Amino acid sequence: MSQPLTDSLLIELFTEELPPKALARLGDAFAQGLFAGLGERGLLDDGAQLTAYATPRRLAALVSGVRAAAPDREQREKVLPVSVALDAAGEPTAPLGKKLAALARSVGVEAIEWRELERAGEGKAEALFYRYTARGATLAEGLQAALDETLPRLPIPKVMSYQRPDGSTVHFVRPAHRLIALHGDKVVPVSVLGLQAGNATLGHRFLSQGEIAIPNATQYASVLEQQGKVIASYAERRERIRADLLAAAGEDRVVMPEALLDEVNSLVEWPVVYACHFEPDFLAVPQECLILTMQTNQKYFALTDANGQLRNRFLIVSNLATDTPQSIIGGNERVVRPRLADARFFFDQDRKKTLASRVPQLASVVYHNKIGTQLERVQRLQSIAGHIADALNAAGVAVDKAAAMRGAELAKADLLTDMVGEFPELQGTMGTYYARHDGEADEVAQACSEHYRPRFAGDALPASSVSLAVALADKLETLVGIWGIGLQPTGEKDPFALRRHALGILRMLIETPLPVSLDALLTLTGQAFAGVPAVKPASAEITEFLYDRLRGYLKDKGYTTNEVEAVVSLRPQRLDDILGRMEAVRTFAALPEAAALAAANKRITNILRKNAEASTEAIGAVDPAVFQEAAETDLHAAIEAVRPGVEAAFARGDFTGALRDLARLRDAVDRFFDGVMVMAEDARLRQNRLALLASLHDLANRVANISTLAA
Repeated sequence: MSQPLTDSLLIELFTEELPPKALARLGDAFAQGLFAGLGERGLLDDGAQLTAYATPRRLAALVSGVRAAAPDREQREKVLPVSVALDAAGEPTAPLGKKLAALARSVGVEAIEWRELERAGEGKAEALFYRYTARGATLAEGLQAALDETLPRLPIPKVMSYQRPDGSTVHFVRPAHRLIALHGDKVVPVSVLGLQAGNATLGHRFLSQGEIAIPNATQYASVLEQQGKVIASYAERRERIRADLLAAAGEDRVVMPEALLDEVNSLVEWPVVYACHFEPDFLAVPQECLILTMQTNQKYFALTDANGQLRNRFLIVSNLATDTPQSIIGGNERVVRPRLADARFFFDQDRKKTLASRVPQLASVVYHNKIGTQLERVQRLQSIAGHIADALNAAGVAVDKAAAMRGAELAKADLLTDMVGEFPELQGTMGTYYARHDGEADEVAQACSEHYRPRFAGDALPASSVSLAVALADKLETLVGIWGIGLQPTGEKDPFALRRHALGILRMLIETPLPVSLDALLTLTGQAFAGVPAVKPASAEITEFLYDRLRGYLKDKGYTTNEVEAVVSLRPQRLDDILGRMEAVRTFAALPEAAALAAANKRITNILRKNAEASTEAIGAVDPAVFQEAAETDLHAAIEAVRPGVEAAFARGDFTGALRDLARLRDAVDRFFDGVMVMAEDARLRQNRLALLASLHDLANRVANISTLAA
C-alpha cells in the first residue's frame, strides 16, 4: 500500500483580543492539543514537527508531515466468550447475534457471519474474536476530532458566552471570527465555534487592510509578517521586544522582569519601542515605588544607570509603527505623570506617622482566625527573635538583642501604610525607608525588609545578624504556627509557602552559617505559642519536614542520595557544618578502603540493631582482658590508636581528616570478621565483642553513617 500524501498543516483560530496573562499558556495548549490529537489518529509522519503561534488576536499551529489520511490498520476485537456466544450444540446464541449486528454497524459492514470469527483461548477464557481492516481516518475527520477535543481543554481563565450572527450561542475565551485549516494549499473542511474553515485571515488591526489569503500552510508566518504586519511567533516577537528595548536603552540598563516582558508581548502584534521621560522631581520618591508604578499600572520599562539608580527616562512598547511618534510619546508621558504623583503623595502621607505609632493598629488586622492578629504575631516575633539573639550570642555570634527585638516589633508595621496598601509587593521595602526616616538604627531598618529573605530559590540571605535573627523568627513562627493548626503542606497545596519557609531556615543555618540547633529553635518558637490553644505541638513532625527539605537542598547541590543519607540519617542538630560533612563523605567514598569499611559498618549496624543491649552505656567499657583472639586485640588496639586523631579532627571540624583516619582501620576490621565469631556462646565473651563493635560504630559514625555508602 502506498503511503498517504503528506504535507504541512496550518490551523489558525482568529479571535478578539485574548487575555494577555493567559496568552502563552493558551497558545501552547492549543498547538500541543492539536498535535497530540492528530498523532493519536495516525495522521502524523514519524518526523512531524510542531510550530506554535500566538498573538493577541490569534492562536495557531503549523504541523509538518501531516497525512491526508491515516493508513488502514488491522484490528482484532473480542466479541464474546464462547460460553456466552454458543449454545451446547455449538450454535450461535441470541446475545451473539445482537453483538455481531452492533459490531457490523460500528465497523461499517453490512453483516458479520459468525463462522468468520476466530476462536482462541482455553477453558473459561476461550472467546470469539473478529478480525477486520479498519479504515484510517481522513485528515478532515481526524482534525475535526482533534479540534473538538482540544478547545474545551484549553486553560481558559474565564469563559465568555456570545452570539453568532445566526443567533447561536457560543462559549469560548473570546469571540472567534475566523478559522483557517490548510493542508498544503488545500482547505480542510472542518468547523468549530460556528466557523467554517477557509484560507484567509486578518492582519494588524491598524497597520493592515482587508483579508489576507494564505496561499500555502508553510507561508503563513512570512505572509502574515509582510502583508499583515504581524509577528505570529510568540517567542520570536518576545525576543524582538527584548532586543529593541536593549538597543533603545543605550548605556542605561532596562528593568525587564520576565513576567512584564511576557505581558507586553501578549499585547502587541507589531512591537515598536519608544523612549519617554518624566520630571526629575519624582526621583525623590523611592525608586522601587516608581518602578512598580510604571510596571504595574502602565506596563512600562524603567531604566537605571550602571549603578542601579533610576533614570527619569523610560521605554514603552507600542503596537503602532509611525515616523511621527510624538503624539504616542507625549500621551504616555501625560498618562504616567498622575501615577507617579500618586506614589509621591502616598510616600509623603506615610512619613507623617512613624512606624512605631502604627504598631498598636496591627491589633485590628487578623493574621489567622486561629492564631490571632498581626499584633499578637509581632509580639511572638519579638520573643522569638530575642531568644534567637541569646542563643547566637551564647554560640559566639554577636547579635544586638535589643535591635533584633526592635526590628521584629516594626517588621510588619508598613502593612498599614498607603504605599503598601496600593502595592503589596513593597511590604518590607517601604518599612526600611520609613524606619530610616524615623531615625531608627540602620540594622533595625534593614531588618524591616531583609526579614522576608530569602523570598525565593536563589534569593540573597539577610545581610546582618539582626536581620538574620528576625528572618529566622518570622519563618519559624509561620512554620510552627501554621503547622500547629493543621495546615501543613499536602502533595498539591502549600498555601502558606511552608516549604519555602523551611528552605529559608535551612539556608540561613547552613550558608551563613549559624551554630544553633534545630531543636532549640523549634522549642523556643513553640514556647511563644504557649498561650494559643489552637496551635498544637508538632516539633517532631516539623523536624522530619525540615530533614526532608534538607535532603532536597543537598541533592540540588549535586550530592548523591547515598551521600546525603549518610549525613542526614544521623539527624544532625546543627547544620552550620553540614557542607563540610558532605564533602568529607564524598572524599571518603573515593578512598580504596571506603567500600569495605562501609560494608563492615553496615554489618556492625545490623548486629547491634539485633542486640539492642550492646551499647557501651549498658555493658560498660571494652575489657581487653576478655579477648581470646588476636584479631580482637588487634582491632581494639587499632581503634584506640586512631581515636585521638579522629576525635581531635572532629572537634576542629576537619571531617575529611577524621574519615581519612578511620580508613586506616580497614585491615583490622577485615581480620576481625574473618577470624572472630561475635555471637559466641559465652555471654561475657559475646558482650565484650559487641561492646568492641559498639565502640567502633560510635567512632566511625560521628561524621556520617558510612554504612549508607555500601553497595
